[in-house]
Amino acid sequence: MTVDSTAARKPRRSSGTKRASAQNASAQDAPQSPDSAQGGSEPQLVQLLTPEGERVEHPDYRIDLTPDELRGLYRDMVLTRRFDAEATSLQRQGELGLWASLLGQEAAQIGSGRALRDDDYVFPTYREHGVAWVRGVDPTNLLGMFRGVNHGGWDPNTNNFHLYTIVIGSQTLHATGYAMGVAKDGADSAVIAYFGDGASSQGDVAEAFTFAAVYNAPVVFFCQNNQWAISEPTEKQMRVPLYQRAQGYGFPGVRVDGNDVLACLAVTRAALEQCRRGQGPTLVEAFTYRMGAHTTSDDPTKYRATEETESWEAKDPILRLRRYLEKSGNAEEAFFTALDEESEALGKRVREAVRAMPDPDHLAIFDHVYADGHALVDEERAQFAAYQASFADSADDASAASAGSAASAAEEGK
Repeated sequence: MTVDSTAARKPRRSSGTKRASAQNASAQDAPQSPDSAQGGSEPQLVQLLTPEGERVEHPDYRIDLTPDELRGLYRDMVLTRRFDAEATSLQRQGELGLWASLLGQEAAQIGSGRALRDDDYVFPTYREHGVAWVRGVDPTNLLGMFRGVNHGGWDPNTNNFHLYTIVIGSQTLHATGYAMGVAKDGADSAVIAYFGDGASSQGDVAEAFTFAAVYNAPVVFFCQNNQWAISEPTEKQMRVPLYQRAQGYGFPGVRVDGNDVLACLAVTRAALEQCRRGQGPTLVEAFTYRMGAHTTSDDPTKYRATEETESWEAKDPILRLRRYLEKSGNAEEAFFTALDEESEALGKRVREAVRAMPDPDHLAIFDHVYADGHALVDEERAQFAAYQASFADSADDASAASAGSAASAAEEGK
């Protein structure tokens, strides 16, 4: 099924923090005829599951999943959302320094993540919690960096899932280089790089596209277009639909309904297979929406209209699949009840694990700066150690003074 989207919409009028709801509302649900699609006024969107939970067909992307597989996709999305909600709560309680929520983007991440083989390699940003989940990364390991106790608590080579990348767009270059190496090794595995619509404006991404195209690298560039680069809407970032950028570099691009887990799975699987056949890179634009804030330091009510968010809530990826499971008879109420219990257990485990994380050694920041050590680093380590020790001395002095005062008071009371 091909449907309209809003990426090519006209710029919205701005009046304070309010924007016209008619322009904010997505046209994603309106069917588009083949003739109008060829006319080029609106980009095409691959969709296999409507917001109402109805299965539709697409001539180029077909998928046939068992009931167990469908329930598995639903479970992945529900548990990922529960983990994400718990992390947000932990940040609000002062347990994490920051958190980047994926709320609303579960289908894009679970669908694309489940399309991967074990030997494929993932280069994420800092929001791919759903992809980490399907790659077998313990969710508690994701939180160490946001708590400030490590730089990433997992071995990238264990799950073929790289550490989170905070620098915007740089991971696309890392992914391209890795994919070029895979090709030189003669392996048939593929690489996938995740990034957002905002990152697509970075020069790193343009360079990655160039190298991947010229060297025919087996890499899928998976862009989650969630409509906002922090407070910057997509129409302020680009003049053409994002997926069409691939044409200028000489490789295919496709736009998929990012709230449709089945379509994301089918499109990503096809793109990865093209890589394996030596057909080079593909750009996948998952057209979705960031339901929450950019991070917990952001307030989206300052720049987004309520009507826009409400229009996307009707396209919730989890609710969409649940409707299909119920209509098709592929899930009973007992399944949903058991999943709710599993979800709460996950939240409790994450909460307890975060609060039990030990603080790192303060001097560890000087380790591994140089492979063979460095005199200046040694000097800085000694200075910092003395600085830290001064706090302990002050605490000891205060404790001694307090004890002395208590003893004097006791003596006077006799």
